[in-house]
Amino acid sequence: MAITLVNPSGLPEIGAYRQVSVATGSKLVFIAGQVAWDADGTTVGAGDLAAQVEQCYVNIGTALTAVGGTFEDVAKLTVYVVDWTPEKLPLFLEGVARAAARLGTTPVPPGTLVGVAALGVPDHLVEVEATAVLDS
Repeated sequence: MAITLVNPSGLPEIGAYRQVSVATGSKLVFIAGQVAWDADGTTVGAGDLAAQVEQCYVNIGTALTAVGGTFEDVAKLTVYVVDWTPEKLPLFLEGVARAAARLGTTPVPPGTLVGVAALGVPDHLVEVEATAVLDS
């Protein structure tokens, strides 16, 4: 395993992610921002943040599988949410939990959530990009 997730003493423990990831692998994987499109390019969950978060994470999982990886190899996630407010956190976490159930894992690498005014497609509410490290 190329990634070790750590919550250092002196930093708060956040249930949704770990504060630090340590990468020891040699193959870097950069996954473009994934939106709530299915394999046919149809938006999943129009107007439903939880459904779109779930689809984004599942798409990240699909991309990782294609290169021989899993969420266990993710070193960092960056999440962009349209019109973010703290009131949206339960929906966001619901989507992550649903994706985790589908993927059979709990995706908790360090992450950054960024509120944005809009994404490239008006129906998209969230976009997730990932950096992973694999053993060669």
